[in-house]
Amino acid sequence: MLKTYIHAFGYAISGIVSFVRTERNAKLHLTAATAACVVGAYVGIAATEWLGVASAVTIVIVSEMINSTIEKLCNKITTEQDSEIAVIKDIAAGFVLVSSLYALIIAAIIFVPKLF
Repeated sequence: MLKTYIHAFGYAISGIVSFVRTERNAKLHLTAATAACVVGAYVGIAATEWLGVASAVTIVIVSEMINSTIEKLCNKITTEQDSEIAVIKDIAAGFVLVSSLYALIIAAIIFVPKLF
């Protein structure tokens, strides 16, 4: 039983590593997350503000992982132009955009008063 959980954890780590290695946007989001953490440490944000930053970063990265998964699945279904597949991909990209805008709002609320 424990071995099953350990293997599942290993598969999850493997998926995260694959995501970071193969997805261009993963690198972009991780760079932005690192920048937010560096600025947060520099300006000395409070524990509750760290929660906001961490939640925003997590939501964006998870959204990008789901978006990448949906795109890969759609590409396995067909490589030809398909209007329904296009809508699915657009919606998946849309929730990355929505989560990124959320992160931007959180960053503005936390960092703008401290930097300006």
